[in-house]
Amino acid sequence: MIELHGVSKRFDGKTAVDAIDYRFATGRVTGFLGPNGAGKSTTIRMVMNIIAPDAGRITAGGEPLSEAFRNRLGYLPEERGLYKKMRVLDHMVFFGSLKGLSRSEARRRSLAWLERLGLADRAQGEVDELSKGMQQKVQFASTLLHEPELVLLDEPFSGLDPINTEALRDIMMELRAAGHTVIFSTHMMEQAERLCDEIALIDEGRLVLAGELNAVRSSFGRRHLRVHFQGEESVLAGDPRVERCQFPAPGRAELDLRDGKDVPDVARDWSARLSISHFEVIVPSLHNIFIQTVRATGGGKEAAP
Repeated sequence: MIELHGVSKRFDGKTAVDAIDYRFATGRVTGFLGPNGAGKSTTIRMVMNIIAPDAGRITAGGEPLSEAFRNRLGYLPEERGLYKKMRVLDHMVFFGSLKGLSRSEARRRSLAWLERLGLADRAQGEVDELSKGMQQKVQFASTLLHEPELVLLDEPFSGLDPINTEALRDIMMELRAAGHTVIFSTHMMEQAERLCDEIALIDEGRLVLAGELNAVRSSFGRRHLRVHFQGEESVLAGDPRVERCQFPAPGRAELDLRDGKDVPDVARDWSARLSISHFEVIVPSLHNIFIQTVRATGGGKEAAP
């Protein structure tokens, strides 16, 4: 189990990660989310022990991070770390050997992964002959060659088309089913919503929302409404109990109530002033939760490497 205890990091006087406390769930998929510059990659690099926190500590199973622990990790960085003049198969065998595999075992596993990912015919070609999407698949497979217990993926879907995105998503689900712990950052909220058991959302280096995904969505859903009506839009948009109101089409509204406001009360008041044909409390998408939370914290600015 990975735990962050008051972890902070600064660069050139700017706070990139600000006193984060969080426990990543074992054997589950956790989406580590946030806008550009929120501090996601910095946090992942600290978990990998690539850089050290300026304050706080990170533990694995209650113990300080060690080199032995790093060998149980699989790490896919956001930037591609490929040796472009190496042959694809040689490249993967090399990375497998760095994680303790014999060359024969690394070769066997590499060929199996290349076959699965549709790259078997590229095994003897050079890495720089591959498209960006193919390179991402090679790096992804290299990350998993040694069958790590904990997998950290920083923007794993970058450069992939929908078919290959789905292929990697399926592999991540297989990892979870086999009891592996997966932590991944992404800007693709649709993928996070499909994949995650839990989410941790950071903004400007601070943890602003965390928990089991369904519970988080349900908590927002209690105040997210969809209304079909006839009458003046100002009845809804001008109600001080409404935090956000959008009209996707005439006579249709999607609204967020302010915290603590009662749904039956607003429904009764609006029905007295409008002709309402449909009134529904809905669970918002993770995309809407992301936007709403970041706006509420005043964030979303470039803040950290």
